Amino acid sequence: MALFDDEPVKAKRVHEIGQDLSMLSVGEIEERITQLRHEIARMETELAAKGSTKLAAEALFRRE
Repeated sequence: MALFDDEPVKAKRVHEIGQDLSMLSVGEIEERITQLRHEIARMETELAAKGSTKLAAEALFRRE
């Protein structure tokens, strides 16, 4: 939170694919790697859930 109302609030940095990394510190790079690993895990979980739903739907419609 800003000390005074007229001070801008710094937004949390978000990593962009292909971004220039030369200006980042080792700590910042490590933090971004951790964030990206968490995001990959979240995406893999969602992918697995969608795959399960797709298999269930395919099994339902294959019944004759």
